[in-house]
Amino acid sequence: MSDPFFFGYGSLVNRATHDFPRPARARVTGWARTWKRTRLRKAAYLTAVEAPGTSIDGLIAAVPGADWTALDEREHAYHRLPVAQITHDHGHLPDIQIYRTRPEHDTDATDEHPILLSYLDTVIQGYLREFGTAGAQGFFDTTAGWDAPILNDRAAPVYARAQVLEADERAFVDDNLERLSAVIKKL
Repeated sequence: MSDPFFFGYGSLVNRATHDFPRPARARVTGWARTWKRTRLRKAAYLTAVEAPGTSIDGLIAAVPGADWTALDEREHAYHRLPVAQITHDHGHLPDIQIYRTRPEHDTDATDEHPILLSYLDTVIQGYLREFGTAGAQGFFDTTAGWDAPILNDRAAPVYARAQVLEADERAFVDDNLERLSAVIKKL
């Protein structure tokens, strides 16, 4: 029996944030990405939501021995759901799971739930490295919920797995936030 896999569509796309084996680029169908506000913390979560006919790019990786403990702890505000439609280069994998925020914790968007720039930077660095500029641009273009303000915590990252970006990576993020007319707030 083969190990199960997860499909990551946010910080799990950045290989520097984890050491799960057999990572590979993938595309899942029937899901979309959005920023969600939950009652669990004062920052927005990136989540997948069911969306028939829609596809998003991400990264799959194995969960050795089906020991989900560490990943479930990392993704504690989410629950795992099976993925039905996915393309990747690993051949047949019978068990691939995706994380979604728990709907019972979701709440409406407010200024009290900003997107952490340190988290967004980490996500985009992963997309740039895995999918290039076009793929990272696709992340911005296919993710909903950009009405939340962006909290500029680059100087003192709040996100625990924050990565240091190169100047061109920072410029890419900043240019896209400007294009989206995102509201940037200082920490």
